[in-house]
Amino acid sequence: MKQIKRKTGKFVKTSLKGEGFQSFVPAKLPVKPALDLTELQPLLDKANFTLGKLSNVTENIPNIDLILYFYVRKEALLSSQIEGTQSSFDDLLLYESKEVPKVPVEDVEEVSNYVSAIKYGLQRMEKLPLSSRLIKEIHKILLQGSRGSNKQPGEFRTSQNWIGGTRPGNAIFVPPPYEEALECMSNLEKFLHDEYGKTPTLIKAAIAHLQFETIHPFLDGNGRVGRLLITLLLCSEEVLTKPILYLSLYLKQNRKTYYELLSSVREVGNWEAWIEFFLTAVIETANETIDSVSRILDIFEKDIEKIQTLGRAKESATKVFEYLQAKAICNIPDTSKDLGISQPTVTASIEHLMKLGIVSEATGKKRERIYSYEAYLNILSEGC
Repeated sequence: MKQIKRKTGKFVKTSLKGEGFQSFVPAKLPVKPALDLTELQPLLDKANFTLGKLSNVTENIPNIDLILYFYVRKEALLSSQIEGTQSSFDDLLLYESKEVPKVPVEDVEEVSNYVSAIKYGLQRMEKLPLSSRLIKEIHKILLQGSRGSNKQPGEFRTSQNWIGGTRPGNAIFVPPPYEEALECMSNLEKFLHDEYGKTPTLIKAAIAHLQFETIHPFLDGNGRVGRLLITLLLCSEEVLTKPILYLSLYLKQNRKTYYELLSSVREVGNWEAWIEFFLTAVIETANETIDSVSRILDIFEKDIEKIQTLGRAKESATKVFEYLQAKAICNIPDTSKDLGISQPTVTASIEHLMKLGIVSEATGKKRERIYSYEAYLNILSEGC
């Protein structure tokens, strides 16, 4: 792909604790010279077509909210894993069910905060446009009560940060000084609102994500907010009808290439290569999501058919099964309470579901047992 020479930004000499270093201030948006989309247009068309297929799939699923519930959690988990947390899908579900996870609780709290931040952002966009204000509100939720709670949650940084190394002087990358970062975020917000001319949404998402990562406006949580920004933008511009596309798994699997391309844009302005990677990520992720949703629905259908063979027990077993569709794991006391069914009836229903091969016991204990909808969990946990 042809590369166009561009001014990528500028280096600013500064110092911290007497040590001098250079921080990088990215060039203002829009990209100049303008992007040449000629070679990228077929890929852009394919990405938009694939997202259309994904939206059609989600629009025609009666229980899509159940699947969305878990996809939001999967994104939270994967995005947090990129930052180094060790939490698994099971750990998150155990934590949300008030059970004890198998990893440090701080790891799971970070993932849980991300779930809350996603949900808040999507709801808030009904009244507030995607903006610096909304981004800061999301960041505040992301860091609440977690290990980053002392790093200005909900506020753009007022000091220098850096990526890699122990200080700016030996860092891999040093983002702009905070004064410049504020100006960069103002420019990014205007770009998001098309104040410089209409940009195709997927191209805008690719550019906005990378620019945000380069600005690194917060002391902590930039990567997670930057990845969430993609989905929020696609939903705000109605390219997605439901928030079911998340790129963290693709970025995790292709982390080396991802970081190399971020650097390439910063060093030589190679936006086209980055956008090609981004559009490929969208296409592959959307197709994988369509496949996963199809397999989930197939499992639901086959298991419902099995339950229909239970005779009189099928009514209570169906209620417990539907509960597991919404929770994926359960215990008898909480299931009984939530469904308003006696514990003996729940116990009997779970035993029926276990005999049908739908449910399995996850702890191996005689008391305080936890049951999981294993086939469903296996699909949801892919890549985690």
